[in-house]
Amino acid sequence: QVQLVESGGGLVQPGGSLRLSCAASGFTFKNYAMNWYRQAPGKERELVAAITSVGGSTNYADSVKGRFTISRDNAKNTVYLQMNSLKPEDTAVYYCSTRSPYDTYWGQGTQVTVSS
Repeated sequence: QVQLVESGGGLVQPGGSLRLSCAASGFTFKNYAMNWYRQAPGKERELVAAITSVGGSTNYADSVKGRFTISRDNAKNTVYLQMNSLKPEDTAVYYCSTRSPYDTYWGQGTQVTVSS
């Protein structure tokens, strides 16, 4: 079955950096677009970044453009989110996600807290 396992979250000071990883299994990773979402307390889940399966084209939420970078390593079945210049408003649970014609799959999430 499809499994998505995020890692790399933690506590970081404003202006700092973190790299999130999402290890995927149970499907042909290279054939699927991958996404990072986040959900802050009391807010709806929002799309942060996306990367296509072929060509690796990327899209970002306006709030993270120029600071976050999504990438993928198809040999390792892993998608990454490099987060630089972190702000307190980036504090959230970050989720890895992918979609098939039949379902949407989510990881368990990893907490990112930006605070001094």
